[in-house]
Amino acid sequence: MAGYKDLDFNQRRAASQQAREQALAQLKARPPVDEAEQARRRAAAKARDAAQDEKRAARKEALQEEETARAEQARAAEESAARSAGAAQLTEEQRKAGRDAKYAARKKNKAKR
Repeated sequence: MAGYKDLDFNQRRAASQQAREQALAQLKARPPVDEAEQARRRAAAKARDAAQDEKRAARKEALQEEETARAEQARAAEESAARSAGAAQLTEEQRKAGRDAKYAARKKNKAKR
């Protein structure tokens, strides 16, 4: 079996040039694109872009509606918390009165000893 023989620089350059010429020949041999086909492709691209724009606008509108709904829920929660805070304050006052009564009873029991 014969050993591998490296190509010298000139041989590599010639092979590269030949590959370049073959690629160029293939490119030149391609049939030209039909104008009607190009127009159809452009129209399809415009329709696709318009559909994407509509989709983006719909998504943006949905996000805005969702954000508005969240803000409304937050406002309702704040109002509910404010109403319950008023009720909680009454219960806090009631707790304080109960605590004071307990301390007074404890003091009274200490005084009896």
